[in-house]
Order: sequence, then C-alpha cells, then structure tokens
Amino acid sequence: MFSICSISFMERIERDELSAILLAAPGWARVGLTMPDERMRERAADTLAATIIEQLERTPAPDPNQFRLPL
Repeated sequence: MFSICSISFMERIERDELSAILLAAPGWARVGLTMPDERMRERAADTLAATIIEQLERTPAPDPNQFRLPL
C-alpha cells in the first residue's frame, strides 16, 4: 500500500489502483521516463505525477465512519 498525503486527509491507495492510474497516463509520459534527455524525463515525471494527483482528487475521500473489510 502507498500513502498519499493531502492537506485535508490521509488516503491509502492499493497497488492495483495505482497501476491502473499509471496505465491511464499518456503513453509518451511512460516512455519518456526512459529517455536520455533530462528535460524529457522531468516532463514525463511531472505528467505522471499530475495524472496520479488528478485521479486521486476525482476519487472521493473514504468515509471515516465506514469500517474496512479485514484482509
């Protein structure tokens, strides 16, 4: 699990959810991380980070009164 911090709440995200978000990012950004050009890698990383944040902001915060299912 990964912890994503926000000013208003702490949210936990499962690995498969994060994987789905990364796969939804633009293809050029995923490939861009492997480029030898430093500027391209930075732009790609910024785009991937923006995609993750955008997707997490769309997801409503979990209700603190909702019980979690045991694993």
